[in-house]
Amino acid sequence: MTLALPLTQEAKLPAILDTGLDGLRAWLAEHNWPVLHAKQVFRWIVQKRAVSFADMTDLPKALRERLATSFRIFGSEIVEHQQARDGTHKLVLRLSDGEHIECVLLQEADRRTACISTQVGCAMGCVFCASGLNGVVRNLTAGEIVEELVLLRNQLPPGERLSHIVVMGMGEPLANLDALVAALDVAGDKDGLGIGARHVTISTVGLPAKIRRLADLGKQYHLAISLHAPTDPLRTRIVPTNTKTGIPAILEAADYFFQKTGRQVTFEYVLLAGINDRPGDARELARLLRGRCALINLIPFNEVEGLPYRRPSDASLRAFVDCLRRAGLIVKVRKRKGSEIDAACGQLRRRVEQRVPPSASPSETSSPAHGLTR
Repeated sequence: MTLALPLTQEAKLPAILDTGLDGLRAWLAEHNWPVLHAKQVFRWIVQKRAVSFADMTDLPKALRERLATSFRIFGSEIVEHQQARDGTHKLVLRLSDGEHIECVLLQEADRRTACISTQVGCAMGCVFCASGLNGVVRNLTAGEIVEELVLLRNQLPPGERLSHIVVMGMGEPLANLDALVAALDVAGDKDGLGIGARHVTISTVGLPAKIRRLADLGKQYHLAISLHAPTDPLRTRIVPTNTKTGIPAILEAADYFFQKTGRQVTFEYVLLAGINDRPGDARELARLLRGRCALINLIPFNEVEGLPYRRPSDASLRAFVDCLRRAGLIVKVRKRKGSEIDAACGQLRRRVEQRVPPSASPSETSSPAHGLTR
């Protein structure tokens, strides 16, 4: 049982990254401080890993003290941290309203990739995904999305930086497009994390109007569409929201994205044993995507406790890949990372929320122990 405690004064304060650069400039002007200090504060948090205002040694002491009584550095708190032997870190963050999200740091060779969430929960209802089992609660703010990136980066040794972002965590990114783009603008800024748009992949279940809007922004983001089936009846069984779109409209939007940006589209396909991994499914998928400038990313299902779906056999996977490649398609099989931790999106959050009521605020609950959980 969790004890309810009174809100601390700090917990009531707004977080700096959620206040935003313009909001901080306005606060500085209101309190008769030079607005140029706003960028210094952001640099300290986003680039220099400051975790308190006292760390910001090039700011006047009086300003640091005033900031400390008016803001907090982070509105999110790490309440669970898992680390795998392959260097994968998975964090559960408790937000300022007590809701939980997940984010992941993936490390391979010289790549340091942050996988981030855009919503608390998800409304898309993909049958194999733990993220949407309880539906969607709300969108994340731009500041909360940036905090994910900063907290993941802070898991790296000093001197190392994030090199890539994949927006493949909880939620449908294009349903929260404005906040996501604002966060990615901070991530890409030279005074931010310095991650260029070409190193960012946005994954969507396929919202045609939003895909076209993303294309019209003129950004060089990479687009990944979670297809998961080659026909509408099968896709609707796996992705219920397909009834509102349909594969033809999604493919037309994907073609538009390619025409506008010149960026190859990736089609993600989670393989579920006996459901969408059969030889006929592979042939239908080859027919559907043949002739497109596309990459097919096959993802053997990462099993989720409580769901009836299973990972395909190695033989089924090889046959599926061979069929697509014989049709001239570019195919990759996603490597399994963090296999000994709760790697499937939404799993760890659900475990945490079984212990901590999601409506409880950070200061109203006793936090689980930080550190590694195997």
